[in-house]
Amino acid sequence: MVALSTLSLLALSTPVSYDINVHIEIAPHQKVLRPAEGSDSQRTHIWPQGSGPGNYQPSRNVSHVRGAQTGGQVQSGAVARYDNDNINDGVGSGTDSYTMYWGNGDSFPQKSQWVSFVDMFNNYKPHMFSSCSNQFGVPDNSGPEVGAIWDAIQQVSKETLIDHRFILAVVMQESSGCVRAPTSDYGVRNPGLMQDHNGWFTCNEGGSIKTPCPDDFIAGMIREGSAGTDDGDGLAQVINQAGDQNVRAFYRAARLYNSGSIAGNCLECGIATHCYASDIANRLTGWVNAEHACYLDD
Repeated sequence: MVALSTLSLLALSTPVSYDINVHIEIAPHQKVLRPAEGSDSQRTHIWPQGSGPGNYQPSRNVSHVRGAQTGGQVQSGAVARYDNDNINDGVGSGTDSYTMYWGNGDSFPQKSQWVSFVDMFNNYKPHMFSSCSNQFGVPDNSGPEVGAIWDAIQQVSKETLIDHRFILAVVMQESSGCVRAPTSDYGVRNPGLMQDHNGWFTCNEGGSIKTPCPDDFIAGMIREGSAGTDDGDGLAQVINQAGDQNVRAFYRAARLYNSGSIAGNCLECGIATHCYASDIANRLTGWVNAEHACYLDD
């Protein structure tokens, strides 16, 4: 095992097995600000491949309290995950390719085709170390910050019973794992690593950028995106809303997280990012750098 304090010394090409027994204090739960047309910031910010930052869920219209969270948890034993300590839980690294998936989720990949969490994390590590400057023009993640993402996903996946690979897939979809991803607002404020529904935790909002991004803020972003906020649903709630007792729940939940609804039982139809569910399916089976072969949002 590699101690988290040494992460910043590791070469990007070196696979890392993070120490899941390292304890950090995890504090509570939080999509990216698309600049005005023609602005300097618009020219600087390049959005993550396959990503449509921001979500379109309806708000709960309750008063927002710092760090408050709904404590959402997956209710169905058929899709809840009780063994997220197992980081070698898939088919290894999978295949870096993109397959376009259509329809209601029935034809999407089975869980037996998903990659292992540790391989998925290591495959995306180069993106985590470079996405902040490449895509958002802010300081890149440090080794300890990437380690804090690992710790937070592991902790929150245990709390919410969400498969840790699904949380990581959404993190990469929404922010490419940049802890300083800016806050977006398309009618709903979406901050942080998971661009959640009006959460509190963010390390980049209104010109205020936190470097380093504190561990409790990183954990808060993961918790708000997974367990929900006062104002909107997290991954746990949308998995429950999907109502499925099999892997289809995750793909339908991905669409719900992004758009707030599923149009006509069709995961590429309706509003928001039409490629979203297909992107998540591909991330879960090994897609990292291959061409994004979904053109519905071009």
